[in-house]
Amino acid sequence: MADNARAKRLADLIREVVAEKLHRGIKDPRLGTHVTVTDTRVTGDLREATVFYTVYGDEEDRKAAAAGLESAKGVLRSAVGSAAGIKHTPSLTFVADALPETAKTIDEALARARAADEEVRKASSGASYAGEPDPYRKPGESAVDEVELTEGSDASDGEDESA
Repeated sequence: MADNARAKRLADLIREVVAEKLHRGIKDPRLGTHVTVTDTRVTGDLREATVFYTVYGDEEDRKAAAAGLESAKGVLRSAVGSAAGIKHTPSLTFVADALPETAKTIDEALARARAADEEVRKASSGASYAGEPDPYRKPGESAVDEVELTEGSDASDGEDESA
């Protein structure tokens, strides 16, 4: 079992090697410059690596990129093996990253929130505050003094309530 730092270093190396090889080494037209490696994760035993990628384009481009990555898996694994110099080169699994769809969902939610805020702002533009303009009582303006309320409500006046 490898330590976590070693797995992280290997994951970083795999991400760099795969990205560089996709950019310069593989001539597959399905893997043009619109494929981006976003993250890589390696299992604790360093036997399997998952490479997350995004594709700029429509659904057809995504399917073509997935097929291209699957066909280039062996070449990419060989490149990782020669760069890493370890006894066992991890097997590569390519997974389309859901990051762009998640970001789009968040952007849409923020746009809806901005629109709702704008509606509230428009509705409250001519409104006035509830209650009096100055809700705080000033000395001498009150109809009933606070002192009279406390003295009148104290019925026991020193008597023991338990008796």
